[in-house]
Amino acid sequence: MNQWFSETPERALLEAYKAAQTIKNIETEHFGNQKISAESANYTENVMSYWQGCLEQNLIIIKLRLAEFQLSRSILNLSNPALLEKLKFIDEVIDKYTFRDEPVNNTSVLENVDVNQDKANKHSDSSNLTKVQSISQKTGAFPRSIGRTINKIKSDFTPQAEEQFVKNYQISRNRTRIALKFLLTLIIVPLLTQQLSKQILINPIVERVRGHAETQIFINSEMEEKALGELKSFQVKLRFESLINQESPLSLDATEASLKQKAIEIAEVFRHKSSEAISNVFADILSLVAFSIVIANSKREIVIVKSFIDDTVYGLSDSAKAFLIILFTDIFVGFHSPHGWEVILEGLAEHLGLSASRNVIFMFIATFPVILDTIFKYWIFRYLSRLSPSALATLKEMDE
Repeated sequence: MNQWFSETPERALLEAYKAAQTIKNIETEHFGNQKISAESANYTENVMSYWQGCLEQNLIIIKLRLAEFQLSRSILNLSNPALLEKLKFIDEVIDKYTFRDEPVNNTSVLENVDVNQDKANKHSDSSNLTKVQSISQKTGAFPRSIGRTINKIKSDFTPQAEEQFVKNYQISRNRTRIALKFLLTLIIVPLLTQQLSKQILINPIVERVRGHAETQIFINSEMEEKALGELKSFQVKLRFESLINQESPLSLDATEASLKQKAIEIAEVFRHKSSEAISNVFADILSLVAFSIVIANSKREIVIVKSFIDDTVYGLSDSAKAFLIILFTDIFVGFHSPHGWEVILEGLAEHLGLSASRNVIFMFIATFPVILDTIFKYWIFRYLSRLSPSALATLKEMDE
């Protein structure tokens, strides 16, 4: 274990180096040593989407492995100048690309490796100059929005504006189609797996096992109470019909025969419900397995769906954002939400053949919505105020 931990920095850097080599090979073989983008080569939408997926996957590997390298290296206090060549190569490759979350900065890694004091001083001078320039760029005689508007007007009048607009539209359309297709797959595949496995495989096996063995008709006490209630209701119904029709009361033997026949029918119905509940457990497990397989094999689609959802949500108006937040919070953690949670939990217990314990349901309702409400409020306080302050102000006004 000590040897494995001591080799962690080199192992992590090697994996990041291999991912960078993969990106470099794709650039050399398919994009003429240029950046992996639609402007560097003339590929169709599907082919370009495939290369973008490979790029995203390798960039994520580089980001994770470099983070692992920095963390393990800081713990072990490793100083190996031989790692500089790999770090420089990785920097050269990923310099053309930016991560979605935050760019990987290997400069801090290079600074901590054995470097002379003169280079460190030069680096600090250049960083100070960059800071001064960035601060001067933030202030000016005119607001920055005017400059952005002028640049947008200039770009709209360039000869390539129409071509770029069509290209962006095609990319957006392709992304939307992939996202919707993947969301439908996430819904349809588990449902089909659950229904087909239940009807074709699991249900016949359960019926055969329960049919040839001395098993209980009821798998929980709640089913037995429902069956007894139906039998008592049938007995009262027989007596009520005989009184309404002004007929002579049924004999004891006839009443017993009718009750026995009804009891057999009720027992058969509840035997089938018990088998259905047992089959639902195994079918749901298979549907979860199918869902996990789809998720594991769709990393590129997940990235596209995340981008699609972000663009859709952030593209809404402030009033729409506030309306959706209030709608979801009132449904799941609002004043009337306990009734909905009660219906959901009772339906889930009946689906799995479990006895719906009122104490368990009330305990869940008393804890889970409270935790969910805390998470909602923390998200609103922590992130919504930073991402969309106007939406937060609209939300407060609507609440008041």
